Amino acid sequence: MMENYAGSLGKIGNQCGQIPCIKVNLTGEKANDWLNENYSRVFATLQEEGALLIRGLPIPGSKKLGRVLSQIFQKSLADYEYRSTPRTKMRGQVYTSSEYHPGETIPLHNENSYATSWPEYIGFYCAQAAEAGGATPIADSGKVYSAISESTRREFEQRKLLYVRNYSGADLPWQEVFQTRDRKEVEDYCQNHSIDWEWLENESLRTKQVCQAVIEHRGTDEKIWFNQAHLFHISNLSEDVRKSLLSIYDEDVLPRNVYFGDGEKIPTQYLNEIRRAYDENTIVFNWQEHDLMLLDNMRYAHGRQPFSGKRSVLVGMA
Repeated sequence: MMENYAGSLGKIGNQCGQIPCIKVNLTGEKANDWLNENYSRVFATLQEEGALLIRGLPIPGSKKLGRVLSQIFQKSLADYEYRSTPRTKMRGQVYTSSEYHPGETIPLHNENSYATSWPEYIGFYCAQAAEAGGATPIADSGKVYSAISESTRREFEQRKLLYVRNYSGADLPWQEVFQTRDRKEVEDYCQNHSIDWEWLENESLRTKQVCQAVIEHRGTDEKIWFNQAHLFHISNLSEDVRKSLLSIYDEDVLPRNVYFGDGEKIPTQYLNEIRRAYDENTIVFNWQEHDLMLLDNMRYAHGRQPFSGKRSVLVGMA
């Protein structure tokens, strides 16, 4: 399929795997012409491969990026609902990538896999690469599933996961997560998405939701690892941060944590096994300005490596 493109074709990555890459190096109207001629082939390649990097394709501004992604994905871009990370909404239904401190690592995850609804596709555009670091690593979720032992997979698949969130100053406030200050709107959202909620003192909120750990891909029926247990679990925090939080909060009021669906604790060795599975399948490449990476959000997880200097990566989901 990829031989139909005009441009330099190949793959880029590391010893863990590679992502299909099209190098076009176009500017101005030539970039527009290339996009207009190749939207359908780009989408077909994305569906076939699950991931695609287009290198050297300048897209001037978030509004234009929103139009490009919407046309490629053949559907309108989605709002970032029920948030778990801080982001800024731009024009064109596009967002900044997660605005965590540049020194932090964001573990690999599928977007919104801590919920019961999620975007099918996600696109990342590098407007400015960091001076050092700042890669957006990816991993094939099917390979991650296969790298986890059968007994662990069965345990998670059968028992599912219970995500518990307490919205306070230690994490995102509920007003940012739900993008409203109206408690009734929060309650309506929770009711419509099978989320249990509880208003606590001082205007604080606790939510609980049972979600999937494994799903079957809608197109291939392949079983894939699709959750954020390793990210939400308290063991994801550094030892110093973990001790500090537990000195302030009881476990049931931690900003976020995850349990098996029946409420029982998840043994830490399971989470460590899952993290090893991601590490063994992590594909890394360095961003270049004007890179556009497209992912099937069910087939590929993504993360972020620490960086220094200014970095601007924009994100659209559909």
